[in-house]
Amino acid sequence: MDDTTGTVVVGVDGSPGSRAALVHALEEADRRAARLRVIVAAQVPEYWAMAYGMVAPPPLAEIVDAARDVGQHQVDAVLADRPDLASRVEVSVEALAGMPAHVLLDAAEGADLLVIGHRGRGAVRSALLGSVGLQCVLHAACPVTIVRAAASTERSDRAEEAAVPA
Repeated sequence: MDDTTGTVVVGVDGSPGSRAALVHALEEADRRAARLRVIVAAQVPEYWAMAYGMVAPPPLAEIVDAARDVGQHQVDAVLADRPDLASRVEVSVEALAGMPAHVLLDAAEGADLLVIGHRGRGAVRSALLGSVGLQCVLHAACPVTIVRAAASTERSDRAEEAAVPA
């Protein structure tokens, strides 16, 4: 893995959309002979809520550790499904505290590509790009790829149908 020439950054959060983005980013990193940085945004609770009698949030270190565990679990699951890529792509998992769009934009500085998942929320709402995706597309210093989980599943289904003789 010493011959890596660049970096692909992918944002994950444990959702089906982020799993599809992770698979795409892993394949893209392999194609580019690049390393893969898996980023999990650990959202810090709003402290104003404590002023209104809500329970105190856990320490920041616990929030970041839990977010990293989510990301690592998702990476482990994808690499178990794709052992061919596990040996060819250098993968690191990082959890960073902050708002998802800001965390991803900062992590993508100097990267060759930023990959994020799209969360479908119904026929009408899924046609619109979410706020994180929109911020990344508008402000990233590198190209951005947005991957739909359904599109990935549909492609797999079509490939299986094509492979099965009629």
